[in-house]
Amino acid sequence: MGIFQFPHQTNFYKGKVRDVYTINDDLLVMIASNRISAFDVVLPHPIPFKGQVLNQIAAYMLKATADICPNWLLAIPAPNVSIGRKCVPFKIEMVVRGNLTGHAWRTYASGKRMLCGVPLPEGLQENDYFPEPIITPSTKASEGHDEDISKEEIIQQGLATANEWEQLSSYALQLFERGKSIAASRGLILVDTKYEFGKIGDTIYLMDEIHTPDSSRYFYADGFDERQRNHEKQKQLSKEFVREWLIANNFMGKEGQTVPEMTPEWINTISKRYIELYEKVIGEQFIPEELKEEETKSRIQEALANLKI
Repeated sequence: MGIFQFPHQTNFYKGKVRDVYTINDDLLVMIASNRISAFDVVLPHPIPFKGQVLNQIAAYMLKATADICPNWLLAIPAPNVSIGRKCVPFKIEMVVRGNLTGHAWRTYASGKRMLCGVPLPEGLQENDYFPEPIITPSTKASEGHDEDISKEEIIQQGLATANEWEQLSSYALQLFERGKSIAASRGLILVDTKYEFGKIGDTIYLMDEIHTPDSSRYFYADGFDERQRNHEKQKQLSKEFVREWLIANNFMGKEGQTVPEMTPEWINTISKRYIELYEKVIGEQFIPEELKEEETKSRIQEALANLKI
């Protein structure tokens, strides 16, 4: 998709997977592209319908959690487009973990029992539930990798006040509970996820996408306990399968490494997996919709006009 120019546009940013237009300095138009990234690298081939899948899951989840806290979303004029309020972001990601998986497990397996200032109980194995969900925040790096940070460091560095932290952590845990409940109704376990927040004036808003396979990890609930008892790998629903394929082909985003060839068959497989993710997480059939650029642009302009911009 090309780069658009909208009336009253004040900024444009091309991210790894999204194109973001600022309108009048108070609205954002986010176009979820079909680009796919792993290990902080954008892979050379787009994945059909990936942008629509992620945009529509995020929109569904934002609507399903709107009673918990205000969020940025105002309109979805096209399958892969969201328009919402521009917030001043907190430079932290609120990572909530219900199970000992991924980065938390790697930290635990190395013998450490503290993560982001949060004590981890003894005697857990990989993928076990924590006694209750924990928040392990990270800094939002503009370049390079995000880094772990504790609540105390966040307050000390002025990334959030003590009162703001209380509100952010309360929202994050409530959102996670709602996400877990939605997942459970689909036969899934929401394992971990991240939330981003910002402010307009004194009001805190939930921003960005939530509970999507790109920002969250899901396990299948069926057979979870048995797999834990047998120390087997859990069946998961996320884009982890893309990372696993890259690792198996000796690519982890390091200097000198080459992205393996993405055959048309493999691109089609990834697309089908994303559509499967959508149908499992949302519980509805995915209806693919590809709009021409002009149609997308006119829908966005109409939505902006309706928002009185």
